Amino acid sequence: MRTLHIDLETYSSVDIKKAGLYKYVQSPDFQILLFAYALDQGPVEVIDCACGEPIPEGIAAMLGDPEVTKVAHNAAFEIYCLNRRFHSPVCQWHCTMVHALYCGFPASLDAAGRAMGLPEDRRKMGVGKQLIRYFCTPCVPTMRNGGRTRNLPHHDRAKWQLFKDYCRQDVVTEMEIYRRLAGHPVPEQERQYWILDQHINMAGVRVDMELVAGALQMHGRISDELSKKAKALTGLDNPNSVAQLKGWVEENSGLELESLDKATVAELLADKDGEGLVKEVLRIRKELGKTSVKKYKAMRACVCGDGRIRGLLQFYGASRTGRFAGRLVQVQNLPRNYIEGLDTARGLVKAGQPDAVRAVYGDVPDLLSQLIRTAFIPGEGCRFIVADFSAIEARVLAWLAGEEWRLDVFRTHGRIYEASASAMFGVPIEKIRKGNPEYALRGKGKVAELALGYQGGARALVSMGALSMGLSEEELPDIVRRWRKSNQRIQDFWYAVESNAIDTVRYGTVHALPKGIGFHRDRDYLFIRLPSGRELFYYRPEIVTNAYGRSAVGFHGTSQATKRWELTETYGGKLTENIVQAVARDLLCSAMTNLHRAGYAIRFHIHDEVILEAPEGSAMGLGEAIRLMCALPGWAEGLPLDAAGFEGHYYRKD
Repeated sequence: MRTLHIDLETYSSVDIKKAGLYKYVQSPDFQILLFAYALDQGPVEVIDCACGEPIPEGIAAMLGDPEVTKVAHNAAFEIYCLNRRFHSPVCQWHCTMVHALYCGFPASLDAAGRAMGLPEDRRKMGVGKQLIRYFCTPCVPTMRNGGRTRNLPHHDRAKWQLFKDYCRQDVVTEMEIYRRLAGHPVPEQERQYWILDQHINMAGVRVDMELVAGALQMHGRISDELSKKAKALTGLDNPNSVAQLKGWVEENSGLELESLDKATVAELLADKDGEGLVKEVLRIRKELGKTSVKKYKAMRACVCGDGRIRGLLQFYGASRTGRFAGRLVQVQNLPRNYIEGLDTARGLVKAGQPDAVRAVYGDVPDLLSQLIRTAFIPGEGCRFIVADFSAIEARVLAWLAGEEWRLDVFRTHGRIYEASASAMFGVPIEKIRKGNPEYALRGKGKVAELALGYQGGARALVSMGALSMGLSEEELPDIVRRWRKSNQRIQDFWYAVESNAIDTVRYGTVHALPKGIGFHRDRDYLFIRLPSGRELFYYRPEIVTNAYGRSAVGFHGTSQATKRWELTETYGGKLTENIVQAVARDLLCSAMTNLHRAGYAIRFHIHDEVILEAPEGSAMGLGEAIRLMCALPGWAEGLPLDAAGFEGHYYRKD
């Protein structure tokens, strides 16, 4: 098998950051400027397409040759660009970005190269952003540039030569990454998942642009009204200015404020001391600060000519665990909907009737926020089938740890919050029902379930909203103690994961836990093997001393706090979270494979939920979709999966 390493530089008047790859390439003025390639790790050649150089016939033929593996960093870009002119199936490609993510490295070519410690002559050149801005995007017409809207090679020959050198160096870096990661290949099953992901992203999902237009128009009118009202109430020139408004609030309330961020405004509004002018202005500030409109603007920016949005998902976007990340509209953090009568609400927004919306629903920005999900609609003559795994992380954790009482709950009634409260407080679950005083314990069970599964303590309970639920700080340690006591096997699992990881890093020993979990290392990595056979990579592991003076595993990765590549400390609960989320992700990918093979069109997915499209009147339905989702792969025997969902003509949170 031969390998063809490729990097492209392109032009489009569409802003790829706002509109995404697919709309960018579909622009009528899209053009491949440079085609850099290397065959079998040989010298890099650069084809100057912008100046009329043709791609050699032999290389062009290789683009569709199944005996030649095409390699690129963020291969989705090269694949879609080249398929405008050539036929180059996704299954023939290898993505070094996905490979880097699989091995625990950052996504970008530059960051991955630096993290791997590539020598300077193998790294990406630092001048790329300037050159891309000059040649790959429209320019502002000025007197100096003769009023042109685009820079061509002849406008700056020196820059153009540097741009060719830059493109050549990208292939050099890509080849070096490919070579360095060759000892840890992406498993074939992962390749198949990536191929499916590419097809899902290419197909995209239809968007109700009538609703999007109505929402943006309505938001504009309401924002103007609120801004005028705030100006009249405050007398400020610009009440949208944080500095001006902060000064006004301090002057009229007698308070000294560090900021006027979302949390501060919420705290001030929650104050029980009267209504008053300040609260009215802060309520306006809260409404104006809602970000729902950004989602609608993103939809408008990236919708393609056929009314579909493509490229909503990033494969291995969460790195290491392999979970997906959202792109463009960021579907992973869509607001929930709670209102009744979504059909009516959508109709009023489309009709542009803010007064009617206000009369029926009160808070217009909140309504628009709740309708964001419903902007995703099936194609003509089709319906959505939406299915969501039920409490999948809790089920996976119980299965891995062998916490039998929890597994029994999931195999039967599934009321884990009530069951947890029952186990924690010794109250029969039958009594934890609405109308009984014992029902108050359900809230404690719920917050404990959400916060404590990965070795969290009182602070984790607070971050999950324990105090806003009416719990006091004094009772939080008792909740932690009770939950851990009633989930001894889960607690044992944390400690087993941590001790095995430390032992493996320190001595190089191989360890195994039930359900196929394993630990081993080589010179560069600590590996945690998952039940599926996939592995989690921890680069350059070492033993460090934590804040409590105890030994812990450290590794080099992107810090969640600083977003920098640095030595990062971990512990049993965090490693357990990695394992559980990775297993949940593997189950989702297995489910999507089952659905795809059965003919279901997957339009997108969010966390543990899949949004399917099926023709009206077809035999495809929710029951079969759930059955396919919950069909266990061989490695997950005994895991009590369940799912629920709905069918409809727009997406929502059921």
